[in-house]
Amino acid sequence: MTRAYPLVLLPLTLALLPHVLGCSGGDTDASSDGTTSTSSSSGGGSGATGGSTTATTGGGTTTATTGGGATTGGSTTATTGGGTTTATTGGGTTEKFSFFVTSIVAMRELSGSQDGFGGDLRFGETGPGAGLRGADKICATIAEKSLPGAGGKTWRAFLSAAAGEDGNQVDAIDRIGEGPWYDRLGRLIASNKEELLGERPTGADDGLADDLPNEDGVPNHQPDPSQPEVDNHDTMTGSDEEGRLFGPTATCSDWTSAAADRNSKPRLGHSWPRDFGGGGPGGPGGGFNMAHWMSAHDAAGCTPGVNLVDAGGPAQGSTSVGSGGGYGGIYCFALTP
Repeated sequence: MTRAYPLVLLPLTLALLPHVLGCSGGDTDASSDGTTSTSSSSGGGSGATGGSTTATTGGGTTTATTGGGATTGGSTTATTGGGTTTATTGGGTTEKFSFFVTSIVAMRELSGSQDGFGGDLRFGETGPGAGLRGADKICATIAEKSLPGAGGKTWRAFLSAAAGEDGNQVDAIDRIGEGPWYDRLGRLIASNKEELLGERPTGADDGLADDLPNEDGVPNHQPDPSQPEVDNHDTMTGSDEEGRLFGPTATCSDWTSAAADRNSKPRLGHSWPRDFGGGGPGGPGGGFNMAHWMSAHDAAGCTPGVNLVDAGGPAQGSTSVGSGGGYGGIYCFALTP
C-alpha cells in the first residue's frame, strides 16, 4: 500500500518532528501547524496497487497478514526503533470501500491551507445546502485520490444541518444509506445503522471501532506508524448521540462559515475515544470520558485551525475547530458498499 500524499508527508515529518515532541500545550491554533507532521496519511495508493506496509517499531521482526481487497502489490516502510515489524495488508477495493475519516493531509490539500477548511465546507458550491453538497464533494474527491474509481460512488458527509436545500432540517444519520460500510481495506465498520447508534460502532472488525481509519485504511490516531500517536480525535458532525441535529448553532451556519463567532460552535465526535479518567461521576476523572464517535463536545468555534498536541482541551480565547485536539476532519460514508 503506497502513500497517498508523498509530497506532503515527507517535508512535514522531517521539518516539524522536533516541535511535535517538544510542545507542552497552550493555544496552538496558529503555531501548532508545526505539530501536524505526524498526522499525514501513510497508507493509500491507487486501485491498481496496494499490498504490504512495513513499520519498524522495536526489536525483532513480526509479520502479520490482514487480508486484502481486489488489488495487489506495493509497500510502505517506516522506521522507529531497532527491529522490524512488517504488516501485510490488501490494497483495497472499490467494491467495498464505503467509510473513512478525512485525513489531515487530504483536508490541507483540498483546502489549500495548512489550517484546513474550518467550518466552511462549501468547496466551490453555492446556494441553499452548499455546505452539505461541498462536504459530500470533499468526501468523493478524497475517496478518488485514495482509490481511483471509488469517487464514482455516492458519498455523504456525516453532518447534520439546520436547513438543507429545501430549507428543512437535515440529520446526519439519514444521509448515509443503510449499510454495510467498509474501510479502504475492505474491513467492516458497521453492518447497519443500528450498529452505528452507540458510543462506538458495534460489529466492527477488531480494532476499528476504537480507532476509526482514514481514507487509506490507516488508524487515524497514529496515521504515520513511524511517529508517535497524535491528539487528533475531534471530528465535526453537528450531531447528537443519535446522529440528529445537535442544535442550530452546532453547524457553523450549516457548514458555510469559518468566522470567529463565539456563538457558533460545531458539535464534534471522537474518531478514537478520548479518556480523561472515566470512573463515573465522582470517579478519578469525574466521569469525563468522551468516547462517543458522533457526539462528544463542542468545538471552540468555526475558524480553521490545527492542534495535535494534547493541551487538555481548547485554549482560552480560541475559536478554531481543531484547538481541542484535531484539524476539522469529517466522517464520510458511501450510500452503497
